Formats: sequence, C-alpha cells, structure tokens
Amino acid sequence: MAQKIFLSQLKLSDFRNYAEATLPLDERHVVLTGENGAGKTNLMEAVSFLSPGRGLRRAVLADVTRVGAEAGFSVFAKIEGMEGEVALGTGIDGEGEAQVRRLRINGTPAKSTEELTDHLAVLWLTPAMDGLFTGPSADRRRFLDRLVLSIDPAHGRRASDFERAMRSRNRLLSEGRFDPSWLSAIETQMAGLGIAMAAARQEMLGLLRNLSAATEQTPFPSPTLTLSGFLDETADRPAADLEDLYLDMLRESRGRDAAAGRTLDGPHRSDLLVRHREKDMDAGRCSTGEQKALLIGLVLAHARLTANMTGYAPILLLDEIAAHLDEGRRAALFDLIHELGGQAFMTGTDRSMFSALAERAQFFTVEGGSIRP
Repeated sequence: MAQKIFLSQLKLSDFRNYAEATLPLDERHVVLTGENGAGKTNLMEAVSFLSPGRGLRRAVLADVTRVGAEAGFSVFAKIEGMEGEVALGTGIDGEGEAQVRRLRINGTPAKSTEELTDHLAVLWLTPAMDGLFTGPSADRRRFLDRLVLSIDPAHGRRASDFERAMRSRNRLLSEGRFDPSWLSAIETQMAGLGIAMAAARQEMLGLLRNLSAATEQTPFPSPTLTLSGFLDETADRPAADLEDLYLDMLRESRGRDAAAGRTLDGPHRSDLLVRHREKDMDAGRCSTGEQKALLIGLVLAHARLTANMTGYAPILLLDEIAAHLDEGRRAALFDLIHELGGQAFMTGTDRSMFSALAERAQFFTVEGGSIRP
C-alpha cells in the first residue's frame, strides 16, 4: 500500500478572501462545507499552490492576493511528505506584471517550484473541468499534461521549452527572416522536445490502460484514451526516426506556417480522445451525469497510478465532488478515495452529503473568510 502524505497545518495570509487563516489538520480527510462564495474553493486553491504551476484556477498571480492587501499573498503548510516532515511556504515577489512566485522549503529559498514534486503530488477535480470532453482541445492537452507531470516532473520543463522555441520560430517566420541556420537550430530543438512530450503523453495513456485492465470494476465507468492530431500513425516508431520526421515537417511547412502566423504541426495540436468503454461511446456524446462519472473515474485511476509509481498517495482536491451523485455512489466514492491511502480535501454546501465518511474525515465550516470546526 502507498505511504500516506498529509498536511498537518495550513496557514494563509492575504489569500483571496482570507486576511489570515490557520487550519490545524491531522492525517484524516478534510471536508469543507458552507454557502457558495464562502471561500471553500479558495482554500482548495491554496493547497493546489503546493504544486508547480498556477494552481487549480490557473490564476494570474496578482488576482490571488486579497483586495486591499498591502503586500502579496502567502501560503504555508507543514507536511508529512515523501522526504519526511517539511515546511513549505510560497508567495509572490514584485509588483504588477513583474510578479513571480517564490518557494521556501524549511525556510530556505528553492530554485524552482518544481522542487515541490520532491515532497508531494497534488491532483484535483473541479466543476470547471466538467466541460472537459466537450470543450476545446487545449483544455484536454492541459489536463493530460498535468497527469504526466505528477509522475514525470521534467515534462513541464520540456513543454515550456518547446513553447518558447516555437514562439521564436513563429516570430522569425512572421518577420520573413528565413535564415536557414537559425531556423534549423530552433527546429532541431523543437523536434527533440516535441517528440519527448508526445512520448511522455503516450506512456501515460499506456500506464492508465494497463492499470484499468488490472483493476476491479468500480461504480464509475472506464474511459478509453487515445491521442490524435500529431504523428498519429507513427507513434510506435523509434524516437530518433520520429524526430527526423517532425524536423522534415517543420522545414517543409515554413511557408505555410508563415502565412498562417503559427506552427500548424506539433504536440501543441494533439487532442486527448476519450470514450465511454462500456458503452463504446464518445465521451462528448454521453449524458452530463455519465461525463461526470467518467471524469471521476479517470482522476481516481490517475491517483492510483501515481501512488503505484511513486509509492506515495497524492493529495486529492475534490471541489463539489458529491453534488451530482446519489447516496450509494457517494458512499462508494468515499470508500475508493479512502482506499487510495492519501489525504483528500472535499467541499460541498451540505455536510450531510459527506456523512458516509464519518470519523474518516475532519469537518470544517467555512463562512466569510473564516474557518471553524
């Protein structure tokens, strides 16, 4: 069984609607209940800042700081993590567009927020993700990349380096600067990074497929996952061959990309295709309830995979998770979450929806930027 990671304390300063807040925790799950707009999701977002990136809302940093605060926000947490007990603190420095997020680990400045992955993995499911299967492909790529990032921390760096190189190529082409040596150097970098990104995504889908085949059936449907939109028929070829193939594609499409004002081929054009396995139906055509159940099943499968791969169960952030489930499915969901062996944060407007958790959870009421047991 995976070892448990849990927050033992969470402290916020000038974060969203919280001037100051302290949440004393033990290793049990955490249930936050209160009216809409009370600040439940803000607490979840604070925990999501204990992972690399911009949190579960993908927020602009300046928007996270409480209105009227003199300085930026801060999030502090004590954690029993992968490397034992650790104190993590994150916040922002600078002003306006120059603001950057900083991280301290046991009081010492860290080089990058990617160091957070040495201590914990944080996964989430929010109502904003309910349209994942019917929304734009960019949302599904971003979702998949976060799945990859939890077991391959280098994936985020590869993706950002690829985007940077692609922007440089787009700028050269838009300016009509078809310098062969300059473009070739950028395209060679793009080819290496792009194929590595595609391979990491394919590996993740393969791991999820294998896990699904070895897992007993649950009340939540199983998704069939495939990638489409970039070198679809050649994924089983050696990486070196794929890099050469993509490099040729980039060279041959310079004129077309210059006219379009963007790069038309690459991993940034891939789409995650999801089907309801039992019904053999595209997820986008399933009912709203079936889509929600598919998404829950996918997030739980990924959490299980993360635990199996790292040996540590991830922190789960499940916003309004019980709202659209009947009593039986809610109880089954809570059992599955508990069996994962980690700590989960859950929100809802009605405490009674979480009664099946009983003593397995701590319950807090959130009201107007304050928290009480």
